Amino acid sequence: MTHYQKLLRIPTIGKSFYNITPKVAAIVTESGVETGLCTLFLRHTSASLVIQENADPDVLVDLANFMAKLVPESGKYIHDAEGADDMPAHIRTALTHTSEHIPINRGQLVLGTWQGIYIWEHRQRSHLRELVVHLSA
Repeated sequence: MTHYQKLLRIPTIGKSFYNITPKVAAIVTESGVETGLCTLFLRHTSASLVIQENADPDVLVDLANFMAKLVPESGKYIHDAEGADDMPAHIRTALTHTSEHIPINRGQLVLGTWQGIYIWEHRQRSHLRELVVHLSA
């Protein structure tokens, strides 16, 4: 079995979705893997990975609005060491994912027509997020 691994550092500028599909696709091409599996792992507890709609940005707005209502920053949380958005960010990450698996076929990610890979930053301030991209064939 062949393995290829790379660490991406993705700067965020606050709470939002960051489309990383082109960066991950470039690593797949660089690896030379034709058929296999791409495993993504985000090394954080206050941001997450989602595979979501990449054509209509309103979908991302609606997701963010829903999550804000589901996990408000105005809640009475005990953990607030890094600010009012800290614990809600941890809860939002627990409700989503920090890893994803995507098949590779003919040297390309097997994503649906309208799917993109996003880092969902749950914190209000900027961060440097680390994403491990692991390919196996």
